[in-house]
Amino acid sequence: MGVRHDFLILRENKDNSDLPCNATPCKAFVTEVSFMLLNPVTPMEPKSSDQIPEGEEWIAQIKWDGVRVLTYYDGNEIRLFNRKANERTFHYPELQKIEDYCRASSVIMDGEIIALGSDDKPSFHEVMRRDSIRRFENVKQVSKIVPVTYMIFDLLYYDEQWVNDLPLSERMELLANIVRPQPNIQLVSSHHDGQVIFKTIKEHGLEGIVMKRKDSRYFIGEKKDVWLKVKNYQDLIAVVAGFTLNSGIVNALLLGLYDADGHLWYIGHAGTGRLTKQEWRDLTPLLHSLTSEEQPFVNRPERHRDAYWVKPQLTVKVQYIEWTEGRSLRQPSIQAFVVDVEPKSLQLH
Repeated sequence: MGVRHDFLILRENKDNSDLPCNATPCKAFVTEVSFMLLNPVTPMEPKSSDQIPEGEEWIAQIKWDGVRVLTYYDGNEIRLFNRKANERTFHYPELQKIEDYCRASSVIMDGEIIALGSDDKPSFHEVMRRDSIRRFENVKQVSKIVPVTYMIFDLLYYDEQWVNDLPLSERMELLANIVRPQPNIQLVSSHHDGQVIFKTIKEHGLEGIVMKRKDSRYFIGEKKDVWLKVKNYQDLIAVVAGFTLNSGIVNALLLGLYDADGHLWYIGHAGTGRLTKQEWRDLTPLLHSLTSEEQPFVNRPERHRDAYWVKPQLTVKVQYIEWTEGRSLRQPSIQAFVVDVEPKSLQLH
């Protein structure tokens, strides 16, 4: 057909009436039929909150510690993209037979891909073992070791129609009608009492909850307070700019974030978390290959005498309790290395 394949939905259309307001069409004329070619959308994000709203207009959903992935299906082909529009279709082959779990001729669904750790809780470290694969010949082997589940929570497009302007309650009803749950495909459940579900996730050590207004539309590419995330613990993605050694093996990472002027600020060091002993060993030669003579931080790290500096190229997800008055992280622990993140986009707020 001579049409590029970085599409969102490829469909017959005579006008632009059913496109979301921020979608830009690209027309390809084939045998006098006009097709719309769209790029993957940026998903809606919740705002952070310390308070759990109450009232019948709110529902609570568990916030899963996984990877945000949107599914795009045009009736012939399925594509998976993460929140930054990086393709993940080949990372998760178990999701490609969409006809097994979704009754739709075309669809865009939003959800979270999770993997369980040894404690049977969602583990960001485990799911990143799948999401960071770069040699696709390894996918089959790793998928046997790290099975994943797709937790679906929203619907943007269904059977040739954009439904993102419908109230959340109606989108959820549509999802319930078209998705057939499987062992690795689940619909995220909703709860009416946010206080009760938050207490439950705290008891189980889960990430948090997202409170959503039942009348809310899906705001593509926006962060709105009609969705509020309330976290049991804090986390962020930080830049690795140094390390220390113990018996020749890396035992701690020195972490930083950039300011608006592009200066890197030291925010703490972390030597605990999810990394295994073997992963620390494997990390050692990688970090040695990135070493630099120049101290990269504008402020002096507390552990600078025995530190090795590295070019700020690697990024990690870090869990922590709070920020101290000196603008460093209290009790940071490493969850996993993160790919597809531009280090200079990680900034202090």
